[in-house]
Amino acid sequence: MLVYHYTAVGDSLTFGFGAMPGSGFVPLYRRMAEEKLQQFVAHENLGVNGLTSEELYDRIVQLPTYRYHLQQAHIITISIGGNDLIRAVKSSGGRPSREILDAALYRCQTHVANIIAYIRKVKSGGGKPYFIRAIGIYNPYPAWTEASEYVIRFNRYLVSLSDGYFRIADVYPLFSGREKELLSADGIHPNGRGYRIIAEQLNRLGYKPLA
Repeated sequence: MLVYHYTAVGDSLTFGFGAMPGSGFVPLYRRMAEEKLQQFVAHENLGVNGLTSEELYDRIVQLPTYRYHLQQAHIITISIGGNDLIRAVKSSGGRPSREILDAALYRCQTHVANIIAYIRKVKSGGGKPYFIRAIGIYNPYPAWTEASEYVIRFNRYLVSLSDGYFRIADVYPLFSGREKELLSADGIHPNGRGYRIIAEQLNRLGYKPLA
């Protein structure tokens, strides 16, 4: 029997923080993928709460576990970037400073480009069909224009990296104005409904070249 391998890397969204067990986007998307592909999908969740883009890059480069599971994977999802924004806001005293946010955004974009390039390198020559999906970030600080600008620019950058193998699940417009409904009590992480929206957006991107 053919088995597809799904490796999820990233921050607390990949981990599923804020949702009941089994209600994060990773298990939901895995089930959707199984339904679409009509094959068993084995999965490895390497999500870490609080991870930044720099820390994810370091893990992918330094940890053999990450490289092994990425090499095996037919499906790869990445959620990263939200903690870079949160840390930048905290470092500017809890109120976004455009200068600090701009510097954080530039660093984050550089790390994300490096993450994608490194994953492609790990996958090159493997001979396995695969695709990568990244989840765009939503705005955990909807009251602040500077934070909204950061999110929009980061998501636009992600889209600029996309190609046939790498596509973006754009969740920002779906969360915008619905934060109370889709975020858990901490106002930062999605609740079960929010995670379902993320999984549905990933599912809508299709499964080429696997199906």
